[in-house]
Amino acid sequence: MTFGSNDDRFMSDINVTPFVDVMLVLLIIFMVTAPMMMEGVKVSLPEATSKPLVSEKEHLLITIDNKNQIYINDYKVTLDFMREKLIKIIDGRIDNEVYIRADKEISYGLVVRVMSEIKAAGVEKIGMVTEPVENNFPKLKADGK
Repeated sequence: MTFGSNDDRFMSDINVTPFVDVMLVLLIIFMVTAPMMMEGVKVSLPEATSKPLVSEKEHLLITIDNKNQIYINDYKVTLDFMREKLIKIIDGRIDNEVYIRADKEISYGLVVRVMSEIKAAGVEKIGMVTEPVENNFPKLKADGK
């Protein structure tokens, strides 16, 4: 006595519809949250009267925040291992230019130590990132008054 026909075989096809639904939901979630995650490191830059430089290529950026934490681009490093990481990064690059973004509240000594580690890693050019000064200050005369 058989209760079915010979078509009682296992179905070997995968139903892809639930996978597609989950992937679309994840895609929407990542599209909404990605811009919020690309904030970077908050730094209050010192002001300078120089004009901004125009650059066509992206350079390596060392950031020192107001908590004396050091970042290479957006990756946190310690001062002890910064030279090793820079040597590995610069090894695969054509240009050896590095820009430093240092918070105006940190000590000058830390900036000098970071600069010396950058030079020891083999970097030839170091630039400083600053904010432009607003022209609200009175001009000084030649005698400093």
